[in-house]
Amino acid sequence: MPCPPATLQSVVRLLLALIVLNALLAFGNLWPSAWPRPEVRLSVDLFAGVISLVLWTRWRGAVSARGIGVVAALASLWVLLHYIDVTIPALLGRPVNAWWDGQHLWQLARMGGEFAAVWQIAAAVLAACAGLALLFALVRACVRAVAMAAATPRWQAPLAALGTAVLLTHGAASLTGHDVKRLFAPPVGTMVAQQASLLSRALSRTAGGQQLGPGPAFDRDVAALGGADVLVLFAEAYGAITLDRPELVTALAERRRSLQRALDAGGRQVVSARVTSPTFGGASWLAHAAMLSGIDTQDPDDYALLLTTQRPTLVSHFAQHGYRTIGWMPGLQRPWPEGAFYGFDRLADADNTGYAGLPFGYWRIPDQVSIALLQQQELQGATHAARDAGDGLRNVSLRSADATAPRTPRFIVFPTLTTHAPFRPVPPYLADPQRLLAADAFSDDDVNRALTAPVSWTDPTPAYIDAMHYQFDWLTRWLREEAPHNMLLIVIGDHQPIGGVTGPDASWDVPVHVIGTDEAVLARLEAAGFRRGLQPDATALGPMHGLTQMLIDAFAGDLSRRSALMP
Repeated sequence: MPCPPATLQSVVRLLLALIVLNALLAFGNLWPSAWPRPEVRLSVDLFAGVISLVLWTRWRGAVSARGIGVVAALASLWVLLHYIDVTIPALLGRPVNAWWDGQHLWQLARMGGEFAAVWQIAAAVLAACAGLALLFALVRACVRAVAMAAATPRWQAPLAALGTAVLLTHGAASLTGHDVKRLFAPPVGTMVAQQASLLSRALSRTAGGQQLGPGPAFDRDVAALGGADVLVLFAEAYGAITLDRPELVTALAERRRSLQRALDAGGRQVVSARVTSPTFGGASWLAHAAMLSGIDTQDPDDYALLLTTQRPTLVSHFAQHGYRTIGWMPGLQRPWPEGAFYGFDRLADADNTGYAGLPFGYWRIPDQVSIALLQQQELQGATHAARDAGDGLRNVSLRSADATAPRTPRFIVFPTLTTHAPFRPVPPYLADPQRLLAADAFSDDDVNRALTAPVSWTDPTPAYIDAMHYQFDWLTRWLREEAPHNMLLIVIGDHQPIGGVTGPDASWDVPVHVIGTDEAVLARLEAAGFRRGLQPDATALGPMHGLTQMLIDAFAGDLSRRSALMP
């Protein structure tokens, strides 16, 4: 007997509602964009909700209009959370962390606002509001159809059976180790539970206190360096993708050759390796802390706990052996109380590096200017007495009233900025180092051209290549023309670029190059796994925090002890 028209209509309405809701909770990401991609998968969250509606109507009766609105609002929120869950890892290459990412959301919005006009921001806000309103209306219509079916006795058993079958299949597949990603969308409930756990751990550090393991042994001297300056250059977003992805290898090949020629011409040598960063696509501070302290900071809670300790670092290690320690950090634009952990003799932020030129976007100071200012203020061969005065040095013995006293060697940490996502604006490269220090080094036209260059979070590779060209260009010129001859330079990527550049499932590896003129120090690193030249081996030596002990041993005057990266 054919179904009555009213019954057929209700069946079609229910099926359409389930299909639409499932599509909204099961889509994937259309990499490398921020757009969703329809996928033929089932949503565990949807069918858990269907069972909940059936149980509610069996217990309390049909859902009221107000109740349907509440359920629709919750379902709309679930759709947005699912969008975040599948989009953020695709764009950044790492899962979202509500506690840490939430603290920097406003800074990210400000940075993005640098590249948009007011009307564009207003249009984006209005479009977002309209999109949310349409989403809620669509979800409410679908929820109403499912709620009506759940309140109909003849549909309650089939709906409950369907939901139970989906949940049991997902659970059985998970328990037996089968890959459930092809058939099932990642449950939003799982992501919410994980974020709740992260928030709980972040608000209570007691659990983290047991996780912070032992650090490296800072029991050596630095005699092998012979008093040479040491510069740790954290190259923003310089990842192993530049060595692995053919498009990027080709785009950077000539720059790498130019850098190698500059090293050869200056009598410098280089050894290279890969290490695994504790972070991906952002959160550079985790990499800085891992490298400087030798502590695994992949868990942000461990990083937060580390800052509460008196653990030694490379900064304190060099200070103990007579070095003036400098944090050259032009990216800092607000108070940084965490910096007290490192105890730099001088901490130069965006306001006191001496930059007098026009600001280039959110980060304001071009890297090429930053290195020129660093060269002028801290790396010239002038005596240290006048400059050290008033800087609040921890070790008073480093000061000297004698203008003829030997210059105090420097240990400098400099995180670069221009290659930060979204890899815009890229300032013009200036070949004249004297012009870099002038207040009028860059014109309004220079800044406007840089700021109006196309910006894309969904196709960032061209901009990334431009930014990497700039980084190689200024580093090559500086090493060729100005860098102290006997300086030891450590260039290390802090993390891979965002997932829009790397693609899915990229490694967390980054290159590290140690450049210098002391054959003995470089030979020790080569014996520990580094490779001569700018091309490291394809396999990472180990985690970034393990590099710290290797450097401590390589810098020591005593050659009797050798180290390897921690497993």
